[in-house]
Amino acid sequence: QPSRDRHGPVNSPVVASHGSAAWMEEEDAYTESDEAFTQVNLDAHKVGTLIKVSEELLQDSAFDLESYIRSEFSRRIGDKEEDAFLNGNGTHKPTGILNATGGAQVGVTTASATAITADEVIDLFYSLKAPYRKNAVFLANDACVAELRKLKDNNGAYIWQPSYQAGEPDRILGYTVHTSAYAPENAIAFGDYSYYNIGDRGTRSFKQLNELFAGNGMIGFVAKERVDGKLILPEAVQLLKLKTE
Repeated sequence: QPSRDRHGPVNSPVVASHGSAAWMEEEDAYTESDEAFTQVNLDAHKVGTLIKVSEELLQDSAFDLESYIRSEFSRRIGDKEEDAFLNGNGTHKPTGILNATGGAQVGVTTASATAITADEVIDLFYSLKAPYRKNAVFLANDACVAELRKLKDNNGAYIWQPSYQAGEPDRILGYTVHTSAYAPENAIAFGDYSYYNIGDRGTRSFKQLNELFAGNGMIGFVAKERVDGKLILPEAVQLLKLKTE
């Protein structure tokens, strides 16, 4: 899961290069080998939505219309955030995990422009460094998952491992597969998404506007949230991308 900070830090460190340890004799001085860090700023991009309903509908509705509106706002904002956390370009929105700049690294490019192979999925697995595999999951859209389910190894066995227990996820190579409607059709991601930092500025707000549209007999409801997100360690997520024709 992404790392979410409800206080919204202004700056987040990004590892630019790693240091290393060194073998030492007894009483040797420690060898300095610092990590190189850069800083990325987590801004406060605003996402919001507005619904207007008539006073009569709000008063006469047979069900809790205000509760429905709150639920609808959560769906709308959640959809926009999911899309941005994957594909956002950083302009007035978060920088997505799959964005070409500041996003995940391309670990594997397929030989075909239209299909992937089981061997390429295995190559994707090993393109992710071992320390990140412990908490890694696959992420793809439904079309890519359909292709993954058809892949077979050299013995003719499917590499897809369906769940046989309620609540347990399907797996590939022993690792969980998640789907998103906002993942692109030309890429599959594999990595540890806890290195994607989400900074919230406060909590999601919900407001009822009684006066603004009163002249038309309407009542407005608005919701907004201020948030940003960036991948602070690009090597923690690797992509399998289809070859460009």
